[in-house]
Amino acid sequence: MYIDTIIRLKNAAMAGRKTVRVRHTNMDHAVSEVLLRYGFLKKVEVKGRMPKRSLELSLNPERKIESVRLLSTPSLRRYDTYRNFGMVKGGLGILVVSTPKGVKSGIEAKKEKVGGQLLFEVW
Repeated sequence: MYIDTIIRLKNAAMAGRKTVRVRHTNMDHAVSEVLLRYGFLKKVEVKGRMPKRSLELSLNPERKIESVRLLSTPSLRRYDTYRNFGMVKGGLGILVVSTPKGVKSGIEAKKEKVGGQLLFEVW
């Protein structure tokens, strides 16, 4: 699940690692692509074949993941409209949202005027 992936990325950034290998799921891949677009990751590669597929994520040393705030958990789902999506840490971070049009950042979801499940904030 994406929660495990984002925590592994944060821990690897704090430990100074360059790459992280995680289990491949469609949700993890979509979340990784959003982080790649905003510069938190350098490269996202899918390794192996089914059923032992994995993602190899290369961290960007210039823009480290300092902290993560999980908004939805398996026991408590949080949803919101695009009108309530604000800036994270004065524009230094991003909000990641699962919308009917796919996993998007808060900025992209606001441009497309679509709300959804709030996943996490990262900065």
